[in-house]
Amino acid sequence: MQTFTNEGFDIAFIDEGKGDPILLIHGFASNHLVNWITPGWVKTLTDAGYRVIALDNRGHGQSSKSHEPDDYTPSRMAGDAAALLAHLKIERAHVMGYSMGARITAFLALEYPGNVATAIFGGLGAGMVEGVGAWDTIADALLAEDPETIPDERGRMFRDFADQTKSDRRALAACISTSRELLTPEQMGRITQPALVAVGTKDDIAGAPETLAELLPHGEAFAIERRDHMLSVGDKSFKKRALQFLEENPL
Repeated sequence: MQTFTNEGFDIAFIDEGKGDPILLIHGFASNHLVNWITPGWVKTLTDAGYRVIALDNRGHGQSSKSHEPDDYTPSRMAGDAAALLAHLKIERAHVMGYSMGARITAFLALEYPGNVATAIFGGLGAGMVEGVGAWDTIADALLAEDPETIPDERGRMFRDFADQTKSDRRALAACISTSRELLTPEQMGRITQPALVAVGTKDDIAGAPETLAELLPHGEAFAIERRDHMLSVGDKSFKKRALQFLEENPL
């Protein structure tokens, strides 16, 4: 992996393939490997003729960690993404984010609109504006000394995921407290780039894709059939629809 520095954080990233650039922004407690390489996205996109850039968000993967919640607002993480594009001298790119990465993508499109040619919001629909439920239990689960004492099912799921990815759990607990900032319908209406919202039909976290797509001036919804929040990531139909969307909206 390569690295560059922004706001004192060393941000790790990969840069593979040739063609129109697409920036991939992973979800909470994940990293570029788990979210994009293992499910086949990097191969799918490079094989289709795209230059793929994927970063580890601050607090995740091989990037620098902080235990300060203020370091993990979506705006600051979007700033890392914009700084990465500037570092690579890329003026405009397709951007795809999953879950927390979708929220970061939305902030990137709002705060750095010239950088974002199109946006793919995976794993986050109406929850972008309505919220995704009470997640304080996830922070508690991440900080629990004994995972067997975690009573909440969602908390256990994310604790297990964090342990599997060998994450810094204190950094993730700080991240979860500030990275869930909601966007208003008016803000979503200012994202004028072509946008695809893709959510699994069994996803009980993301919220309906149609609701979010209706707020976007050029939004489209795609239901990933029979997939939950975790299994939607690598779904073949999601990849096929994303490639079609990119082909329909070239740089």
